[in-house]
Amino acid sequence: MPLHFLGHRARWAVVAVLALVVGIFIFDWLYPEQAILPVSAQKRLVPIYKVDTERQAVAISFDASWGAEYTLDILNTLDAYGIKSTFFLVNIWLQDYPDLAKEIVARGHEIGLHSESHPHFTSLSGEQMKEEVTSNAEMVRQVTGYDSKLFRPPFGDYDNRVMRTVEDLGYQVIQWSVDSLDWRNLSADEITARVLKKIGPGDIVLFHNNGLHTAEALPGILTQLKEKGLEVIPISELIYSGDCYTDQDGVQHRK
Repeated sequence: MPLHFLGHRARWAVVAVLALVVGIFIFDWLYPEQAILPVSAQKRLVPIYKVDTERQAVAISFDASWGAEYTLDILNTLDAYGIKSTFFLVNIWLQDYPDLAKEIVARGHEIGLHSESHPHFTSLSGEQMKEEVTSNAEMVRQVTGYDSKLFRPPFGDYDNRVMRTVEDLGYQVIQWSVDSLDWRNLSADEITARVLKKIGPGDIVLFHNNGLHTAEALPGILTQLKEKGLEVIPISELIYSGDCYTDQDGVQHRK
């Protein structure tokens, strides 16, 4: 109905609603990190949890945010099986174990970012998130010379703001599809059974470099993966680049 057919108050109500809608879209365009559109009106952004692939390959990864007692054992086992993996490093770990970080790179493994101080990212402002990521990237470069391309949010904690912020910085956000739960101090047999029950082509496994029984479980897991015909490769070799997309379940596909 044309506005001139409405009463004075009704016209002003329509104008106010239109102004609000236009204002919301302009604000969201100018300040995407602080979008005020309802969640239902926003596209849910999802990290890569696994890959839809015909290649008989998986990736195993190790988050390093505390301790290093078992790291050399893990590296030696990976060497013995001829496997390269991905280690996600936090600055607080890098500060304590710079030589081990250098050793990880020297042995040919991939480095991913895991933040400066291991906070819950969804509780941070956009600027705080940027500082956590850029500071992490800079320390990784200073200590190891490695230029990381991947980021894993601490605690697996993310939302659309986190995804936009990290991707705008040029990093791919990586989660996992198989959680070893080694941080709960499961036994080596429990870790092995849990990983092998769930794993298949395209999966990404989460371990921790200082899990109490991770190093002990690793040889058995790698042996059985080989028997299953599953190749173990770094995450960057498993995921796609270019013309691809990640669905709402976190599975990356080629277009």
